This record gives sequence, structure tokens and C-alpha cells, in this order.
Amino acid sequence: MILYSTNNKNLRVPFKDGVFNSLPSDKGLYMPVKVPVLDPEFLAELHKFTLPEIAFNVSKAILNDVIPDSDLKAIIDDAINFDAPVLEISKQINVLELFHGPSLAFKDFGARFMSRVMSYFLREGEKQLDVLVATSGDTGGAVALGFLRVSNVRVTILFPKGKVSPIQELQLTSIGYNIRAIEIDGTFDDCQALVKHAFNDSVLKERFRLTSANSINISRLIPQTFYYFYAYAQIQRMGFKEVVFSVPSGNFGNIGAGLLAWKMGLPIKQFLAATNINDTVPDFLRTGVYQARPSVQTWSNAMDVGDPSNWVRIMDLFGGNLEQLKKVITAYSYNDQETLGAIRKVFLENNYIMCPHTAIAWLALKRWMNEHNSNEIAGVFLATAHPCKFPDIFPEDTAREIVVPVQVKDLEGKEKVFVSLGKDYEEFKAYLLG
Repeated sequence: MILYSTNNKNLRVPFKDGVFNSLPSDKGLYMPVKVPVLDPEFLAELHKFTLPEIAFNVSKAILNDVIPDSDLKAIIDDAINFDAPVLEISKQINVLELFHGPSLAFKDFGARFMSRVMSYFLREGEKQLDVLVATSGDTGGAVALGFLRVSNVRVTILFPKGKVSPIQELQLTSIGYNIRAIEIDGTFDDCQALVKHAFNDSVLKERFRLTSANSINISRLIPQTFYYFYAYAQIQRMGFKEVVFSVPSGNFGNIGAGLLAWKMGLPIKQFLAATNINDTVPDFLRTGVYQARPSVQTWSNAMDVGDPSNWVRIMDLFGGNLEQLKKVITAYSYNDQETLGAIRKVFLENNYIMCPHTAIAWLALKRWMNEHNSNEIAGVFLATAHPCKFPDIFPEDTAREIVVPVQVKDLEGKEKVFVSLGKDYEEFKAYLLG
């Protein structure tokens, strides 16, 4: 598998280099030179396969024998060892639950696969790998658990002060071992900017072997395609042939993975990019003008991103053609009041509890389905995090119904250990060098 930079298609590296370097030297993002199209017969019979079987076939096609079959299968079986069920909520409205992994968020797919791929490529005696990651909530916990106690790897997680939920913060700060956390007095965008700056700092690159675990790393994107294929397999079992995916979108890695699956031949009718009031992309699709802006804090905190990194990958998939892109992606944005109203409505009418990110995806899907009335289309909205991670937003009667998983109960009473820094890069650099 060969990768190129979105800023220069002549800048090419092997997959292993892209995994460990994360960002090209020209500050673009890595993309595969060739996106394979899967066998139509395999796609038509997805319903016959398990999630690990689908994950193996998809990753084998993308990686193109970079990892031998037996080793790749072992990585998949170890990393993707939990389910991602599609459940019917109401007529033609289904939810894809992606929170059954150890950190209770969809980021487990990417983080666990990435950590095992990096561990596979690391050779005994090589320089320690330093993983830098910015999180708006769920990425940090998934990365922390994915890389916990991985030999010769140290993880540094940056999170915005006061902008992650208490459970998310515990997942970042209470693990210890090879995981360390930094509280940044700023936004997720500030955290992400610090990480990106570090990757382009010659002093740090000389001193450390740096890589990223954010979705800017191509090895995070690949495993997120798995659950789109698996969801389609489950929709096939329900008797539908057409599917619309509604994706909660912040840094746009999740929907980027879905579009990669679409490029590989998965017959997805439409993608809905569902955002909160940080609506840089919906605004761009309306006006044709991309205007990054400071992020605004909302209840759906993992989507509080004003300049989504992965948008350049999505534009690259369409060759920069906005009109072609708009045929495949429809974008909607919703505020906190609408989000909380959706949570309440679905609980009362369908006895299902959604996290705030999931609720925004439900709102987008309901709107699209109402505008495109057809009995032949299955709608799937992505549930990206377990509702227990956001206890403050639920009314008492709803909160009582949330079943708290054992891994959350185990966090109670643990000590939080982290360093507090401002958003000044030189201060962050001094910490790393110190």
C-alpha cells in the first residue's frame, strides 16, 4: 500500500511510514494511491459474514499484502472483538451502536486497530514511539485503552479544560502506566493545533519518534470503514438494498471512513453529515466558501470542532469537485435545544436513550427521510458513544434507565493525574522536552 499527500500527489511513502509519521512533511494528509473496489459478489453476500470476517477482507484489500494474512487476521481478531449491532428504532429508522468496545465509543475501532498495527511494525531495540493525540472527548479514552501497556510506546493526550464530561476525563487521566494527560486551557482546536505544530517541529522530530493517534493518521481511518460494511450486511438481512447513513460529524474522520467504504464499492445512497452549531461544513456546502472558525462549546462536545482536519481528505476523494460531493453528502446542523428535545422525544416514544452526538444524527436522518419518502430505503444513524458518558444532560426519569457498564463503575474513586498548560506552543514544547 502506497500513500500520497493531499498537498502533493508526487510525495509518496509506504503504509508503514505513513502510520509512524502521521503527517507528510508538506503538512497535508496521507491518502491511499489506489482505493480498491471490492468484488460485487462479496458485497452482495455481506450478510453471510461476521464483523471480523468483513474487517479482514476489507483491510486485506486496502493494505494490499503489507501485512501477511495470518498476522492481519490475528490483529483483527484481537482488535475487533466486540459487536456493532444495528437495531430498529422505528419504521425504516435504525441505529448502528458503536459503543460496545472498552471505552464505550466508536473510536475503539480505530484506536485498537492502530495500536496493534504500530506494535506489529515496531521492532525490538527501536527508538520509543511517542504518540501525541488531541481529544474533544472520546478519542483520548479509546487511545488510552488501545495503547495501554503497549511495549515501547508512550502516549500523551491533550484535552480542553472543562470541555469533556467527567467520565471522559477519568478515562483520560486515571489510567497511568504509559499514558499521560495534559489539560489545555483552550478548545479542541487549540489542542489539535499544538499536536500538528509538534509534528512539524524539527527539534522535536530529532529528539522523539513522534506519531499521532488522531484521525489524521491513516491507520485510524481504515478500521472505521469496517462498521459501514457490517451495518450494510445487517441491513441486507432486514431485506433492504438501499441505505442512508447519518453520521455525527466533528473532525469528519468518521464520515470520511464511510466515504472511503463507498469508494470501495459499498452501495450507500446518501451520507448525512450531522453537526452541532459548529457548522463549518454545512455552511461550506450552502455557500461554497470554506471558513474555519473558533469552536463553540455544546452538549455534544466531541463535535465541537471549528476547522475539521479530515475535510481535506473528503475533498480529495472527490478531486475537489464540490458539485459531485454535494450529490453524495447532505449536511444539517442543530443546536443544544434541538438536541435535548430529540433525546427526550426518542426516549418517550421509542424507549431508547441516545447520547447528544447520536441525537444530532437522529435529527438529520428523520429530516432526510421525511423529505425523501420511500419504503425501499433504510436509514441508519450512528450511535457514537454510550449515554452514560454524559450524565448531566438527562432528566432524572431518563437517567434512571441508563445501564452503567462495569468499566465505568470501575472508574469511580480513581485519582486523576494530569498536567495543566496554556495554549502557547513553546510551553507545550518545553513540557515535551522536559
